[in-house]
Amino acid sequence: MSAASLRRAARESVSGLPRAFWWLWTSTLINRLGAFVATFMTLYLTLDRGYSASFAGLVVALHGLGGVVSSLVAGVMTDRLGRRPTLLAAQASTAFSVALLGFMEHPAAIAAVALLVGMTSNASRPAVAAMMADIVRPEDRARAFALNYWAINLGFAISATAAGVIAEYSYLAGFLGEAALTLTCAVLVYVKLPESRPEGGPSPAAAGRATTGEEPAIGLAGVLRDGRFMGVVGLSFLISLIFTQGSVGLPVAMGGAGFSPGDYGLVLAVNGALIVLLQIPVTAFIERHDPQKLLVISALLAGYGFALTAFAGPLWAYALTVCVWTLAEIVNSPTQMSLVVRLSPVHGRGRYQGVYNLSWAVASLVAPLMAGFVIDRYGADWLWGATGVLGTVAAAGYWLLMRGLSEDEAGTSAAVAGGAAVAGGAPAPVAKPAPAGAEA
Repeated sequence: MSAASLRRAARESVSGLPRAFWWLWTSTLINRLGAFVATFMTLYLTLDRGYSASFAGLVVALHGLGGVVSSLVAGVMTDRLGRRPTLLAAQASTAFSVALLGFMEHPAAIAAVALLVGMTSNASRPAVAAMMADIVRPEDRARAFALNYWAINLGFAISATAAGVIAEYSYLAGFLGEAALTLTCAVLVYVKLPESRPEGGPSPAAAGRATTGEEPAIGLAGVLRDGRFMGVVGLSFLISLIFTQGSVGLPVAMGGAGFSPGDYGLVLAVNGALIVLLQIPVTAFIERHDPQKLLVISALLAGYGFALTAFAGPLWAYALTVCVWTLAEIVNSPTQMSLVVRLSPVHGRGRYQGVYNLSWAVASLVAPLMAGFVIDRYGADWLWGATGVLGTVAAAGYWLLMRGLSEDEAGTSAAVAGGAAVAGGAPAPVAKPAPAGAEA
């Protein structure tokens, strides 16, 4: 691809998106620049504090358990209180709990505060995704989610390298740095982002025809009865089990092989750097191809990319395996997020996003326990073999789930969103700002 083509692709990728999206994008970027706890928790506990891989897995699992609880609660609050107050409460409480974790000494205290960090840090995810779906036109959502994912990894590429160096001198500085940047995000949300929650809209049954009725209330039970959507959630859980090994199994394996935290940070920075370089060009490719094929291929790349870690020896070989599963991330994330929004009724976006994020939260709970047990009992090679199996199962699941999924079926909820959130192709109207300080 020529330089002119790259510039044209970049312009097309960023044009036409509303101002509120870019403030949300900026908040995401700042937040990821401070990503430290989730990335370096395992190394902090095993190398700096001297705990076993099993204890580190337990603590990281408690972090994931906090996310399980907050995913559902935050999803409900996103629909009831609004996106903005949920974001404010989540980010402010995350800043406090992350700073507190850095000062904990007793193992029980570390575990308890890690649970709190998991609850607070995951609470913002349903609100971010719902707000993005509110303010971006349906035809632009895949592009918007790709750009947001690009911001996540731009920040991650920078923070992984910097945090690796910081960790070699002071883990506490990393905790405090993340707290400060997360608090900055809360201030940015308060100053720049208005509430975006739609105030009314048609019911799912009325999609595609004129109506003046409001959409009926959508409870969590209704989300759980949505069979196709729950199938997506289940497959997302399998994919999450694989990708979570990048921050759980990989640092333990590299630490056991004699590599330093700086080496791990450098290898993991490859992941963020590749996404920064490739996400925008690949987005155009994603928009032109069948989501079923994209999800199947990404599942296989994820599973076998991690499986190749069993054969890695020198640092460059670990970096090469990261390149393989990074391609899976680039394709899977925006494709799956777009599918989730298409299957979500407009006034249930918070709850649907909460349940979807539950798949990642439960994986964050299970994956550390799985990694710690397998590595301690059998060795890291068995863990990498298991990722290959999970990737194969997920690929088969995507193929079966999406077989026969017509545009009309997939677009039912998109039509609801289009009717309620978009008029004549214009961005969704923005409601009055909600009061700050509401509880998530």
